[in-house]
Amino acid sequence: MNRKTVILFTFLNVVLTLISWASEKTDQYFYQNAVYHDEIKSVQLYRDGNELSNPVYELGSDAHLVFKFDDLSEDVKNYSYTLIHCDANWNESYIQQSEYIDGFANNPVSDYAMSFNTTVKFVNYQVQIPNENCKPKYSGNYALVVFEDNDRQNLVLIHRFYVVEPLVRIDGLVKRATFDPFNGDNQEVNFKIYNDRLKLLNPGEDIKVVLMQNRRWDNAVSDLKPSFIGENVLQYDYTKKNVFPGGNEFRYFDIRTNRHNGENVGRIEFFRPYYHVTLLPDAVRSNKAYSTYKEMNGNFVIESQDRVTDFNTECDYEFVHFFLPMESQLVGGSVYVFGALTDWNVNKTNEMKWNFEKAGYELTLLLKQGYYNYEYVYVPEGGKKVDSSNLEGTFFITENDYQIFVYYHDQASRYDRLVGFVIVNSAFKN
Repeated sequence: MNRKTVILFTFLNVVLTLISWASEKTDQYFYQNAVYHDEIKSVQLYRDGNELSNPVYELGSDAHLVFKFDDLSEDVKNYSYTLIHCDANWNESYIQQSEYIDGFANNPVSDYAMSFNTTVKFVNYQVQIPNENCKPKYSGNYALVVFEDNDRQNLVLIHRFYVVEPLVRIDGLVKRATFDPFNGDNQEVNFKIYNDRLKLLNPGEDIKVVLMQNRRWDNAVSDLKPSFIGENVLQYDYTKKNVFPGGNEFRYFDIRTNRHNGENVGRIEFFRPYYHVTLLPDAVRSNKAYSTYKEMNGNFVIESQDRVTDFNTECDYEFVHFFLPMESQLVGGSVYVFGALTDWNVNKTNEMKWNFEKAGYELTLLLKQGYYNYEYVYVPEGGKKVDSSNLEGTFFITENDYQIFVYYHDQASRYDRLVGFVIVNSAFKN
């Protein structure tokens, strides 16, 4: 066999391998946070020890991620989970699970406990990532998929997380937008990526950046290109694409106990067999001055102020009633309660209804005891863009967290590697 034949044979093998991957991935799927059963509540995924942390695991470290959820159907279910590697846009990667998972592809959710001394009965399930049976080997985006009765088509829920191999350094700064057509209320995120460990033949194409505000995917920016390419440094200081509305500080309420009204709680009532919590009436804030206070940038924690041993199984569920009075109903769209308590999604479960008699929007959510942030947002009919400025107002001095994800994919790679992650805080009032 001569040299030309060997080269041709090798090329054909590569082509056949790529065709094989493509044929095996005909069910390629876009993965996003989703719950498919109404009885599944309080889904959380975070770094062990910090309930408010981003679900980012450093490859090869001793740290762990904690994943948990409640099933209000009371009976113990035959739940299993798997991990799906995704590209930077959350489409399933063209690589086999056996490549990126050290262990088993399918694993039972075997860590569960029944609720104790609660009015709403439930089963709390937990998974630790990585564990002895399932450990990610590649960096990148991952979807944790829970399914029932060993049937991957019988989906229960999907939740995103990240595995990073820190190969670049990121320095960022949040400032008032340089050229701001919106009355000076926007925030601009400028940053630099320092790289001395990767060989970038085409930096503008090999590196992909995703910029998020407060973990939101609906307004994430994923098409940034470096404004300057230097020796081992990429600079991103656009004045348009890396600009976000400052928004307002999130609203909050405290339902950590039923013995007295927590912050922003109007009353607590027990209508057998459930507790009902009515929040103080809210108000549109777009016409009000900015007010500074400490909040959690839209997140929540499960906690109790009562004498309990385990928040996971002893924090009760209660119906929480939201009310936003307005002079008239908004036309051409819908109003939603928005935040981590709704998984940063807008759908029928968190869409508010107009009450003609009370002249306002109302919604009832079944929530577990804890401390919650939220805001009201408007979405035009048929649209997907979430707008909070009309109901909440927007200010450039609002405190926000910005997440910067850096992905690397050169011509030889078959998947998007997550090589950098950092959180940059606006901190204008610090």
